[in-house]
Amino acid sequence: MSDHRASVEWRLGAGEDFLRRRYSRAHTLRFAGGASVAGSPSPSIVPAPWSRPDAVDPEAAFTAALSACHMLWFLDLAARAGFVVSSYVDEAAGTLGKNAAGKTAMSRVALRPAVVFTGKRPTVEELAALHRRAHEDCFIANSVTTEVVVESRA
Repeated sequence: MSDHRASVEWRLGAGEDFLRRRYSRAHTLRFAGGASVAGSPSPSIVPAPWSRPDAVDPEAAFTAALSACHMLWFLDLAARAGFVVSSYVDEAAGTLGKNAAGKTAMSRVALRPAVVFTGKRPTVEELAALHRRAHEDCFIANSVTTEVVVESRA
């Protein structure tokens, strides 16, 4: 197995009142290899000025992680099957709702990949099988209870 690490850094700003909950929730996400991303709660959950609309919120990051994992498996499986993928664009959408216990949770993520092939194209059945297998192999999807659906736009 492998280890994967990230750090999250937040600091109380000058003049902010933590106990009255009047403080910025903006933070920084850092990853191995040097990538750094501005993070914040969604402005739909924590309004400005306590959030940053130009930063990545945890719900979007969760959705993106599922999308990226599915894409990486799909690309590998397509290559193994002899199909050349020239582009892959997923307009994924995550839904924040309630789980069976009534707790707020990412209840559904819809992956909406549009795949363009060069040369030999898979049949509708082969394309569906590639997406089904990518979903089955995606370790992020295997790690969550969220409903994940693939709505191919190919």
